[in-house]
Amino acid sequence: MKNFSIIYINNQYVRKGDLNLQKLFTTESVLRFILPLQKSVKENVNRFKKVLLKKQMPDIDIGEHCYNPYTCGFFNYCRKFIPENSIFDFSGMHLVKKYELYRGGIINLKDVPEDYPLNKNNRLQLDVYKKNKPIIDKKAIKAFISDLKYPLYFMDFETFQPAVPLFNSSKPYQQIPFQHSVFLKKEKNSEPSHFEFLAEPCEDPRKNFIENLLKVTKGKGDVLVYNRAFEVTRLKEIAKDFPKYADEIEKFILRIKDLMIPFQKKYYYAPEMKGSYSIKVVLPSLVSELSYDELEINEGGLASIAYESLQTETDLMVIAEIKKQLLEYCKLDTLGMVRILEKLDELVE
Repeated sequence: MKNFSIIYINNQYVRKGDLNLQKLFTTESVLRFILPLQKSVKENVNRFKKVLLKKQMPDIDIGEHCYNPYTCGFFNYCRKFIPENSIFDFSGMHLVKKYELYRGGIINLKDVPEDYPLNKNNRLQLDVYKKNKPIIDKKAIKAFISDLKYPLYFMDFETFQPAVPLFNSSKPYQQIPFQHSVFLKKEKNSEPSHFEFLAEPCEDPRKNFIENLLKVTKGKGDVLVYNRAFEVTRLKEIAKDFPKYADEIEKFILRIKDLMIPFQKKYYYAPEMKGSYSIKVVLPSLVSELSYDELEINEGGLASIAYESLQTETDLMVIAEIKKQLLEYCKLDTLGMVRILEKLDELVE
């Protein structure tokens, strides 16, 4: 064997004009890595063949190996006996500690001893679960709400990450914003107005995206998002790639505030949130009448895949349906934020 190489995408390549395939792809020799592994590969193949010939599956308990080197394809199958509200629901707890509990015979959250050492967040999660009653820090929530300046804009972005950069001044896997939804409340008790934008496929969406966004949010007032870091990073990327809008974007970023904070900092925390502060768990916890369950596109990953599919889709009916689904999903994200803030307001009144 003379050589053995892997060809993979260079994620630092920036497209300028036509694709430069020499720069888009990187070729790396891995011969020095695979030669010492040849013997073990042969041994493993023989071992796997013997496993396949058995009439019963191997009697191996769940453990850290289920995640190594990646999550096993039988992960859910082997965990069918794990009940709801188990120690595996502890948010942010190290796997080693979860399996210490498991091997000690503790699987249900209700069985975790009161004196078991837990960090602050896991202790709070356990206490709230056992009491089945939410934590509501009214003083902190009130301080958060009183800091918001009207008119108030509720904003959400959707992005897609094409492996091969489709547009100038973009890299492989760069998150390209293609859609936004904005609800405007002029006053605390006014009815919200809705604005939305969805870029046409097969054209660079960023210019029309930012122009439309800056237009509908023009003026004074705070801009409320859920997970500020995501939207701010996307805006800074657009400012870098399109310097024409940099000054406006910089001023716009100063107005952005994060609705995630009251949940991230546990000003409000309910048992059904299971240690998470994702909007997908916060929304049904506070606003039971709104749900993502009925939507065809109900999370950001699906939205990204759906929009990318429009780059090659030719059936006009399919295109129209996907666009409709994308608009419904992004609208629910921002409407959910409107209702969440209203509920927080009710809690402190």
